[in-house]
Amino acid sequence: MKKLVLAAAFIGMGSFAMAQQLPPQDRKVNREEMKQKMQEKQQERMAEMQKELNLSQSQMAQIKAMHERRQSEMKQNFEKNKEQRQAKMQEMKAKRQEMDNDMKKILSPEQYDKWQAGKKAKMEQRKAMMKDKRAKGERKMMKTAPSSQVN
Repeated sequence: MKKLVLAAAFIGMGSFAMAQQLPPQDRKVNREEMKQKMQEKQQERMAEMQKELNLSQSQMAQIKAMHERRQSEMKQNFEKNKEQRQAKMQEMKAKRQEMDNDMKKILSPEQYDKWQAGKKAKMEQRKAMMKDKRAKGERKMMKTAPSSQVN
């Protein structure tokens, strides 16, 4: 019985972690920043490619067109699958709520509160780990990125 409860708790905590979202204004700011960073990176890659491969203006234009075409296709596929993703998210949310209700029935109020606090603590721990992981990844990229000032 303990194993079952523990397994259910871990599943609940994992799925609960996926449900967290930023406020809409934060998401919009982050999205704009990400778009800008992606465009800058793309321009840097294109300039590096042009320099390394000694590309002509015609070749650069063709490569840019190919990238834009590919981006457009990816965006269309993303939009096409949006409904399926949303349906899965709703399904997961309903399952989390069902599990939460079942745990409420099984556990005493004190146990339930302790379980909820544990879930919240685990989620905060995961968020901190992901933040550290992202920071380490960015530092690693900064160290390994070729310097554009060295000729």
